[in-house]
Amino acid sequence: MPYCLNDLKVGQKATVKTLNASGSMRRRLLDIGLIGETDIECIGKSPSGDPKAFLIRGAVIAIRSEDCKDILIKGGEE
Repeated sequence: MPYCLNDLKVGQKATVKTLNASGSMRRRLLDIGLIGETDIECIGKSPSGDPKAFLIRGAVIAIRSEDCKDILIKGGEE
């Protein structure tokens, strides 16, 4: 069952199921390679918890919680 990227904890890996973002944010996420079936790993978070750092296609990308809610994932294993 898909859940959002916000649910991924540090050290967990998942696969992108659907990208529900729109407008310029959707374009940015697509530009960094965040498309369906992309593997993603949460590798850290800021001291306040937002944003989190994700390993996506070999690059570390920080994504805010506000934007993570529009990225549905499956998996979530450590």
